[in-house]
Amino acid sequence: MATKARNIRMTQTKQSLINAFFNLASKKDFEKITIADITRGAQVNRATFYAHFNDKYDLIDFIMGDFASASIEKHTSGVVKFDLDSIHQLILAVSDFYQQPNIECRSSYGGLVLPQMKEKILNELKAYLSKSLEQMYTDNEKNMFVSIFAQIIHEGALQMTLGNHTMKKEEVANKISLFVVNGSQSFEGALR
Repeated sequence: MATKARNIRMTQTKQSLINAFFNLASKKDFEKITIADITRGAQVNRATFYAHFNDKYDLIDFIMGDFASASIEKHTSGVVKFDLDSIHQLILAVSDFYQQPNIECRSSYGGLVLPQMKEKILNELKAYLSKSLEQMYTDNEKNMFVSIFAQIIHEGALQMTLGNHTMKKEEVANKISLFVVNGSQSFEGALR
């Protein structure tokens, strides 16, 4: 019971640090945010911050990773499959992921946050696709196709999010899903 209470407290403290960071991020440039600012906003001491994160870069890295995994989990309901609906949901997950964090609204965060966002969502896509393609390909083939499909899903969702087209969101997601799944079937046929 004591362990459970300690875990809940740690989770609440970590969330307080994240909330304090978001509050500061809407007002200050990242470079000007200090650990003291974050701990003051979360009403904890510095040692508590360092018990959870190495520095503010580690904090933002955690936030991006958490957003990425939560977005994919939400859209796929934790079900790992490689079919039209699953790919469609992954595309929507990536699109939602890029719309989630409020810290991107300050221009000073673009150079810091966007590369981390891309890295985190690509890692989550690759993990999901790797599991979903286990039975379809050998390990060597799977590694190659996971990377290709993750890039296609990512780029398609990013273009959809940025609005660099005249199609509706669902139409874009449907076309990309068809492209990925049909491409997979073509690759599978060519490998046999």
